[in-house]
This record gives sequence, structure tokens and C-alpha cells, in this order.
Amino acid sequence: MTTRMKLTLHVWRQRSATEPGAFVRYDVGDGLPDMSFLEMLDGLNERIAREGGEPIAFESDCREGICGACGFMINGVAHGPRARTAICQLHLRSFRDGDELWLEPWRARAFPVVRDLVVDRGALDRIIAAGGYITAPTGSAPEANATRIAKRDADAAMDAAACIGCGACVAACPNASASLFVAAKIAHLGHLPQGQPERGSRALRLIAEADREGFGGCSNAGACETVCPKGIRASSIARLNRDYLGAVLTGQAGVA
Repeated sequence: MTTRMKLTLHVWRQRSATEPGAFVRYDVGDGLPDMSFLEMLDGLNERIAREGGEPIAFESDCREGICGACGFMINGVAHGPRARTAICQLHLRSFRDGDELWLEPWRARAFPVVRDLVVDRGALDRIIAAGGYITAPTGSAPEANATRIAKRDADAAMDAAACIGCGACVAACPNASASLFVAAKIAHLGHLPQGQPERGSRALRLIAEADREGFGGCSNAGACETVCPKGIRASSIARLNRDYLGAVLTGQAGVA
């Protein structure tokens, strides 16, 4: 017989970015160890709806750790206690029976609260639109082995491309910096030959847009790497800084 888990949740409830919010307590007594955290919230929302209340708003889509839509703080940790695990892949067995959990949205000026645990992460999309792409006319997809790329570079590009843009790095950073996200997008294209022509200007554009969106600067706290569900390394920020400095020194600053 599967043992039911009891949890006490304190959930941040806020109707909009312009209204004040507060923590509201909910007692959950029918959790299962193999149930995902979002499934537990689904069940809680069904109960709240039956009782005539307003369900808790939270984001999700793929629920497979791919899309990056989910994400909020659990006891002050982005995505909760398990390393390299998005909220949608977090199971109740990661907690102890009787635990008291505090759930709140990402806290950053660039991520205004939409409702409850949902924030507007559109700033990350605007950073990508500012230059996270290549414009070189490559025509149709080339033969996979036509362009030789060193395995080290291919692996590094793939590791950086794993970033799902969930925003956990911003939420964990004491400065609400998007440096790890920007660095991942820079490294993804910067390791490939197709990304070289715009390597410097890309760094300038992405960093300039991050500044316009209100993200803070990196101070090497390292919290971003700790909470990233895809294990993006903070060392990629050093590459971002090198690309940015190189673009400034070679006179590309005018394109930002």
C-alpha cells in the first residue's frame, strides 16, 4: 500500500503586477511519492475549484523539462531542492512527509508578476530577438558532415544549446542578472563556424538588450549555475565577456 504524504504549502497569491500579494496556506494530505509537483498542484486546484475558490496560477507546457515554461521558488530555491531538475520533473519523493513549503514566483524587475506563480518572461525572448541568431544565407540544410567541426566545439555548442530559457538563473542571482542565459545563447552560436561573422556584434546586441530590460550585472555569485536545470556552466559567462570586450576593442560598439 502506497503511503500518502502530507504537505503544508504557503503559496504566493497575487492577482496582477499592480496589486499586492500574500502567502496563503493550503494543506495537502493526499500526495503520492511518485506524483510530480505539478500534478500535486493540479489536484489542489481541483479541490480549490470545487470549494468555489480561484485556482492557483502556474505555468507549464511539455512537463518534460524541455520547454522552460514552468518554474517558481520552493523554500527560496529556484525549481526546488533537486539539482538539474525542472519543477515539472520534481517529484514529491524529494520531500519528507509533513514538510512545510513556501512557493513564490521568480523575483526580478524584468519579470513582472502576471498572476500568482506566473511571471512575464518576455524579456528573454526580446534578448534573443536582438541578435541570438545568424543572418548568413546558408541555403538549404547542408550535408551533416560537409562542414567539419571539432568534437570539442560541437559538444560545447550542444551543451550551451541545452538552455531552456526558464529564468531560474535570474531568480537565483542576487543581482537578477541574465548573464548565464545570455552566455548560453552566445556560446551556442559562437562555437560554430556559421556564428563567427556576427560573433562580436551578437554579444553587444544581446548585452545591450539585457541592460534595457532591467537585468542586473554579474558579480560571480555562482547561484545561477547551481539552480540551472540543464547544468549550464558559469564559465560560459567568461566567454561572453571575452566576446564583448573583443567587439569593443575592434570598434564594433556602434552596432549595439
